[in-house]
Amino acid sequence: MSNLYEDFNQKIDYVFKIVLIGDSAVGKSQLLARFARNEFNLESKATIGVEFQTKTLVIDNKTVKAQIWDTAGQERYRAVTSAYYRGAVGAMLVYDMTKRQSFDHMARWLEELRGHADKNIVIMLIANKCDLGTLRAVPTEDAQEFAERENLYFMETSALEKTNVESAFMTILTEIYRIINKKSLTAGDGLEYAKSASLKGTRIIVPGQDSDPNARKTGCCMTS
Repeated sequence: MSNLYEDFNQKIDYVFKIVLIGDSAVGKSQLLARFARNEFNLESKATIGVEFQTKTLVIDNKTVKAQIWDTAGQERYRAVTSAYYRGAVGAMLVYDMTKRQSFDHMARWLEELRGHADKNIVIMLIANKCDLGTLRAVPTEDAQEFAERENLYFMETSALEKTNVESAFMTILTEIYRIINKKSLTAGDGLEYAKSASLKGTRIIVPGQDSDPNARKTGCCMTS
């Protein structure tokens, strides 16, 4: 990851705002820490209000700064964090695959997201903590069905073991880039960048992922 001085001097072609949403303690902050800083803290405390991290990366020879907002999942902060959905071009709906309730709340979080964000926002459903396979409370099929019904991307991740974390963020960022670049818009024009139909049935090839043309849009955790 570039240091502060390199980031300051680097030409940024796009800035993409991504929001992480979901119940408290599902691992949103850990996913962000793993992607942005390659860190994992077993003693991480609950996020208070809203925090964000940035990471600069290159997609198709363009420099993209991902500005990722980690929103608290506690009810008392929801009215505060809802304002931060504005301007987001991507969102990750995160649940803990060992806690069925956190998955059952996804429909409510999705409704709130769509009520505050642009209708064409790119959304991925994330089943976190797939390293705890023996404690699974949400079958992969249930999540895939929900994702397909709501036209969401889907992956199972483990922030602890780094499983699919990079792929999940790169997939959503690459899709946003593809749409915005196709429409020849700048990052500042972010909200009206695509028609909703352009989000349907799109397969993204991310470096390091299986390029099997028969692969599904959804993805799940692979254990070693």
